[in-house]
Amino acid sequence: MSFKSEFLNEINERGFIYQNIDIENLDKLICKKKISGYIGFDITSDSLHVGSLIQLMLLHWLDFYGHQSIALIGGGTTLIGDPSGKDQTRKILSKKEIDTNISNIELTFSRFINIQNNALIINNYDWLSNLNYIDFLREFGSRITLNKMLTFESVKNRLDREQPLTILEFNYMLLQAYDFYYLNKNHNCVLQMGGSDQWGNILSGVDLIRKINKNEAFGITSPLITNSDGSKMGKTAEGAVWLNKEKISSLNFFQFWRNVNDQDVSRFLHLFTKLPLDEIKKLSALKNQEINEAKKILAYEVTKIVRGKEDASEALEIADNTFNSKIVDQRLPNISQNVSDIKNNNFTILDAIEKLKLASSRSEVKRLIKSDGIKVNDKLYKNNDLSLREYSALKEIKIAVGKKKIGILKII
Repeated sequence: MSFKSEFLNEINERGFIYQNIDIENLDKLICKKKISGYIGFDITSDSLHVGSLIQLMLLHWLDFYGHQSIALIGGGTTLIGDPSGKDQTRKILSKKEIDTNISNIELTFSRFINIQNNALIINNYDWLSNLNYIDFLREFGSRITLNKMLTFESVKNRLDREQPLTILEFNYMLLQAYDFYYLNKNHNCVLQMGGSDQWGNILSGVDLIRKINKNEAFGITSPLITNSDGSKMGKTAEGAVWLNKEKISSLNFFQFWRNVNDQDVSRFLHLFTKLPLDEIKKLSALKNQEINEAKKILAYEVTKIVRGKEDASEALEIADNTFNSKIVDQRLPNISQNVSDIKNNNFTILDAIEKLKLASSRSEVKRLIKSDGIKVNDKLYKNNDLSLREYSALKEIKIAVGKKKIGILKII
């Protein structure tokens, strides 16, 4: 399908569109005038992770083509928790915890949309906290039927697995629909976008707007992004790949993208970079060893968007020094330890890797040693006693965990 509007054409060619509500009429509307569209983000942590990146890129392209992008922070709905795509009830956070998370995440949005120009960051706590529950149920609860809610995949899956779904979570769907209604009424917002797990919630919002506001409203969902092996995008053995550098270094963020599977490179270049489509086509044609150049470009471009050009350039340089030129770059993660602790085996390989944050647990390190996954100074580490005694005469040693993570232990 091709579209007349630049925005829809761009996101369609890049693979963002999975489901839609009345997209043909949306295309006609966008060709006539600028619109306002939003995506909601629940603030369950003090950083978004790469699972949110596809939604941030959607907001970016809407903003890029001159429309108004609204990043809706779920300060109110996070107090409840979205059941979509979840196997169990989400931990309920306090208002204070949510406010702290919001302050840490706002900078991320500014890297994707122009807050100084036309884009908005809005917190739904501003209106949800003032609702009169009785009035709200009378006005809006009567417009969305339980029958329809039960047809949504996010609800059906939970019930089919006989996992509890609380009344609190049912209310989440109603509140998200109300968010779209509120934004339509107060900000003339006509488009809600989100992941495919939000389909039911978006449909409910469109229904409310058409029934109560008597306005046009549209929806677009993006596909669930998984790796070519079927694993969830952005989840690694060490945990989530976070967007904030306080949670994961720019080098490790860069390395995550540098080491994606060959089969994922083309799709990720389309979704997660701003490179022109003709350039992506050329990069996607690379095979065998040449595809590593495409991976470097992918890693650099995504890191540049998320962390800025300076961080991306530094990560590229450190990675090149470390993995290609075999230079021990002093900007790698490093720690210092007294030589006597190492000689007396009071500081082991487990301690070093834990302090360098190169693995998620000591048990994981032990597994990696057994499977030849740890190197010290480019040689496989095999010591059964886990000691570093043999290196005690050196000023520093390089410790590598797998193919991606490297740190330096300085011996003082």
